[in-house]
Amino acid sequence: MKNSSIYYSIGPLLYCPANRNTIAASIISQKYGGHFSLALCLEDTISDLHVEEAEHSLAASIRQIDQAAQQQSFYLPKIFVRVREPQQIPRLLTLLGHSRSLLSGFIIPKFAPDQADAYIQAVIAANEQSLHPLYLMPIYESACMIDLRSRYEILYTLKEKLSRVEDLVLNIRVGGNDLCHLFSFRRHAHESIHSIRPVANLFSDIITVYGMDYVVSGPVFEYYNGKDWKEGLEQELAEDRLCGFIGKTVIHPNQIEVVNDAYRISQKDYADACSILNWNPSLASCIAANTSGERMNEQKTHTNWARQILRMAEAFGIRTDQK
Repeated sequence: MKNSSIYYSIGPLLYCPANRNTIAASIISQKYGGHFSLALCLEDTISDLHVEEAEHSLAASIRQIDQAAQQQSFYLPKIFVRVREPQQIPRLLTLLGHSRSLLSGFIIPKFAPDQADAYIQAVIAANEQSLHPLYLMPIYESACMIDLRSRYEILYTLKEKLSRVEDLVLNIRVGGNDLCHLFSFRRHAHESIHSIRPVANLFSDIITVYGMDYVVSGPVFEYYNGKDWKEGLEQELAEDRLCGFIGKTVIHPNQIEVVNDAYRISQKDYADACSILNWNPSLASCIAANTSGERMNEQKTHTNWARQILRMAEAFGIRTDQK
């Protein structure tokens, strides 16, 4: 679904281990600023022996945020939980109690045909008991997608399964590090994941299958400090946008503003989008130079782009400079 601004509203999705006991205080004090979403992870970042402990820690953090929100005003991000199995979803909702109202939804790791139905059914059941929508964001990072002989069938099978809950799928997400791990790849700070052809080709296939119907978010960039990290992230974000990704998974607060800045809409794009969507129907021509005389606007071929630009402007804002 790409027909509402809600699907563009995730922005930078900050990952945090669910057992980090300082996360509530950081949110309440607005340590991370005011434009990001939060993913509390119960999967790869948590030892298999400490899952139950992490679930209780997560519930305590959300209850602390909930109690503080009733007493003071602060930026409250969309909060998602990355689960590790479908059965975790109802268990977490029970643990959260009334504080489940702060939860925006669930992130589904290694989304694949063998467990897709169980996850989808768990989200449907959760919504039947919820007073507000609980969204899902599946991550495409499973090893089953590597084999070229079955990749397209798997991608379209998963898309068909998601059609049951299409309006609840906020984003399709991609697991850059997991996919690189399968090939034993790891990029340096000055290298873009879009240059790693086996991974980039899979990204292209995901965009081709899902990009016309869903917002697809960009992969994680693991550098957040040291030499070249910011320039490397900015370059990868530029390639993300060009390839059709909107938003990005982030693993450190340093990355949040860089992602937000990359997705702010230029004044030129915003002006052109408004012009295209407000085309005078009495005009004989459906093509005209833009106001700066630099490029051609075509009403019949740029409409989808223009609609997306306005939704992104609502989500990320409009640049005040000329970049």
